[in-house]
Amino acid sequence: QVQLVESGGGLVQAGGSLRLSCAGLPSMFSINVMGWYRQAPGKQRELVATITSGEVTNYADSMKGRFIISRDNAKKTLDLQMNNLKPEDTAVYYCNVYDNWGRNHWGQGTQVTVSS
Repeated sequence: QVQLVESGGGLVQAGGSLRLSCAGLPSMFSINVMGWYRQAPGKQRELVATITSGEVTNYADSMKGRFIISRDNAKKTLDLQMNNLKPEDTAVYYCNVYDNWGRNHWGQGTQVTVSS
């Protein structure tokens, strides 16, 4: 049973930084792709960034140059460093793991609020 737990969200002023972390990852050998998604009120969930088992990263256009996704194999965590935050980054951020058996695993989400 995979239980992903996000942490690190909070309230920050525009231009500030936050670092999100996702714990509870399964064995890295079972993971195909990991990523972060977000959902703002009244909007659909959208991709933030992903990282493959081969550590190839992908970012949504609006996050390029501001966000960095990384994984810590020893700690079994997936992290998201968010810099130069903007009010439009306000959302609930979710950790996702897509495993080698085609299953999607989600965390419960962590709220990020950016004030102007």
